[in-house]
Amino acid sequence: MRSSRRRPLLVPVLLCALAVFAAHSAGTGGEAPGLQGSGVGAEVARLYRADAAVARQYAAGRREAEELLAGVRRAGRLLDHERRVGAALRRDRSRTVRPRDAGAPRAVARLAGATRPDSQEDGRPGPSGAARAVDDAIVRSRRTEARLAADRVTATARWQLAQRRNRVLAEVRKNIGAKLDEARERLQAQAAASVAAGRCGGTVRLGRPSESITSAWVAPVAEYWLSASFGSSGERWAHRHTGQDFAVPIGTPVRAVGAGRVVRVACGGAFGIQVVIRHDGGYRTQYAHLAAVAVDPGEQVTTGQWIGQSGTTGNSTGPHLHFEVRAGAESDSALDPVPWLEDRGVPVGRSG
Repeated sequence: MRSSRRRPLLVPVLLCALAVFAAHSAGTGGEAPGLQGSGVGAEVARLYRADAAVARQYAAGRREAEELLAGVRRAGRLLDHERRVGAALRRDRSRTVRPRDAGAPRAVARLAGATRPDSQEDGRPGPSGAARAVDDAIVRSRRTEARLAADRVTATARWQLAQRRNRVLAEVRKNIGAKLDEARERLQAQAAASVAAGRCGGTVRLGRPSESITSAWVAPVAEYWLSASFGSSGERWAHRHTGQDFAVPIGTPVRAVGAGRVVRVACGGAFGIQVVIRHDGGYRTQYAHLAAVAVDPGEQVTTGQWIGQSGTTGNSTGPHLHFEVRAGAESDSALDPVPWLEDRGVPVGRSG
């Protein structure tokens, strides 16, 4: 079995994860590019980044542990097989020993050795050709068995180290999650107070997304569950649902689906805190029920730029992003966002 050389330095990676947690949760130093301010929105953004970073390390560690465990099991199967081969060879060897040679007097053996090619120099009867072949096979089997046993020990040690690292990473993420949940509650309370007062809080610059975006269009949030779809009916809406809801936790960074200009930032009413962006062709996209905004009216934005944080302000029954697409400025020009995005190469799935 080949020993894996991938990610051999487990302890430095763990220390890196702890450093990420310390820097981001403390809110001092180690800030992401462009992240400004010390308010609760910025704190949520830092913790969100830290949680994502540790989650990636934990997922990679789990995959590594699974690969190493598979290696341990594979080494065990090979070792068991080689042990069975060795036992069979030793049984074969015992059957090649001739009883009459084993008990012959030395003088007789020396005499026999003068006429037989399978005798040794001291006169003892030497092994037959078949016996010598079995002896050689036994030696090779023992060497292979020793090597496989060592491989299994090494693989087991690497797997145990990966498991220990993953347990610590899980604890780190648990601590970040607790801090993030508490910060999200404060962020939403602050957002609710702003809406009740009829004013928006200050703009929180969230920095650049960690992933590189090369496409012209993206989904408004990176990870989500689709909930209420376009055209749905119910007591929550005066007529029919005019957008697509993306269920996400409070404080999730919201992205501009495409390049454009911010034409509206508002706080209050059924949509709560919202941002509207105008794109080429006259299309407008709306991002509603936010907890915080990260752009100002008139600002030019790029595809994937973080423009706010999700929340549950306005006419909302739980944390989610309400996303709308309109063909123009008129409120009755709403389009179904899912096929609109899919036509632009963004597969977002279908709500259940």
